[in-house]
Amino acid sequence: MRGDGEGTPTVRLTLLTRAGCHLCDDMKAVAAAAGRTRPLLLEEVDIAADRGLERRFATEIPVLMRGDTVLARGRTTLAALLDRLRRTDPA
Repeated sequence: MRGDGEGTPTVRLTLLTRAGCHLCDDMKAVAAAAGRTRPLLLEEVDIAADRGLERRFATEIPVLMRGDTVLARGRTTLAALLDRLRRTDPA
């Protein structure tokens, strides 16, 4: 994994979204703000393209994930996201 050049590895996040989702835009902005404090790579996935994701998350988007771990659903704050990222960092 790439990092910031100071030993901090890049965190890969997945944002589950769908077209026209204003809350998804808000979550993306919070993730971008978090990316200014530590190296992040954000992948957006439209759940409409995946029947399994659509069934699982249809009423919960946006969903921000780190691997299989859900970091946030719906709305979050920068402070809450940074706290959740710290708590899910490998030991």
